[in-house]
Amino acid sequence: MRLTAKPVNARPVEIKLHQVSNRLEISFDDGSVFKLPCEYLRVYTPSAEALGHGPGQEILQVGKEDVTFKAIKPIGNYAIAPVFSDGHNTGIYTWDLLYKLGAEYQTLWADYLERLAAAGHIHKEPLQN
Repeated sequence: MRLTAKPVNARPVEIKLHQVSNRLEISFDDGSVFKLPCEYLRVYTPSAEALGHGPGQEILQVGKEDVTFKAIKPIGNYAIAPVFSDGHNTGIYTWDLLYKLGAEYQTLWADYLERLAAAGHIHKEPLQN
């Protein structure tokens, strides 16, 4: 699913990786704080692997329930690139995209679970944020 992140002019003031809960906590300068599950970030990767090379070429990401963070790499002053335990490392998550993923978590996660079920896949256990 292609996500369009509109500029929000919010920038992170702190980014924490919680290994035990497998979440990335991002505090923005507007006071917003989001705790984003690893699986959620992995299935919404902005990379061509998931998006394809044009509209309608999106590939549903399945079987990512057990994926963990191996590292988080900074990309200039505008993004991060998580390294996931399944080897995926090509998604560049801009601040605007991370903000959108945080602000719209409930809607986007429900949409993902619906698309997963429609494709005949069963999610092992629901994530709680």
